[in-house]
Amino acid sequence: MEQWRFIDTGVHSPAMNMAIDEAVLIVHSEGKTKPSLRFYTWNPATVSIGYFQKAEKEIDLDKVREYGLGFVRRATGGRTVLHDQELTYSVVVSESHPAMPSSVTDAYRVISVGLLEGFRLLGLQADMVHPDDAKFAIPSSAACFDSPSSYELVVEGRKVAGSAQTRQKGVILQHGSILLDIDIDMLFDIIRHPNERVRDRLKKNFADKAVAINQVRKTPVTLAEARKAFREGFAKGFGVELVDDTLTAEEAELAEQLAREKYGCDEWNFKR
Repeated sequence: MEQWRFIDTGVHSPAMNMAIDEAVLIVHSEGKTKPSLRFYTWNPATVSIGYFQKAEKEIDLDKVREYGLGFVRRATGGRTVLHDQELTYSVVVSESHPAMPSSVTDAYRVISVGLLEGFRLLGLQADMVHPDDAKFAIPSSAACFDSPSSYELVVEGRKVAGSAQTRQKGVILQHGSILLDIDIDMLFDIIRHPNERVRDRLKKNFADKAVAINQVRKTPVTLAEARKAFREGFAKGFGVELVDDTLTAEEAELAEQLAREKYGCDEWNFKR
């Protein structure tokens, strides 16, 4: 059975979390490491925006500061995510890996199998969104969980995990949020809206489209239980053995540099 790395880096700052993802991608692109699955969490709770979003147009940065939230721009696309009560995952694997399809959408499908198995291990009946259905899921707000994309996961028809992908240097990086709980009021407080009436309407629509694990499960899931279930789920979904590992010295050094010179800088986070 093929072996992949499993790295749980625990809690880090917004800049460091994004820097580690990129550092792992870069070192893997040089053929120095095996494919990897990483789990992580955030301190402080953080607002991340997609690469193409306009920070000051879409986000109320005064509210972000008022709540004491972190803020970072991802290297991946997609919309606004509040990283709070969640387990975040990232997968780094070469585009040429035999299990990885060439199309972005099909790669989502392959990686989503790991998520699907994790939800099933938690006793939840999750389903993948078929591309034909995703075409008609039009987002009404800047929030990531507002509507599912192709092959993302839904429980009881509501989106329960959001993912984003980039391909650089011949390597796929896909990371995403597995929601244990969600503070919808806070999320919609930090997203800009034309007026209160529009915000209230969009917030209600969001509640009908998104859900967290502990909203649909009788017994609350702890972070430790989620880690165990999704580690097993990804291993089963990928058909690989996940071997405990840590960042290499090169990855750690590069991540420190990227956090300092890129993801921790206003030039990156507010450049659009």
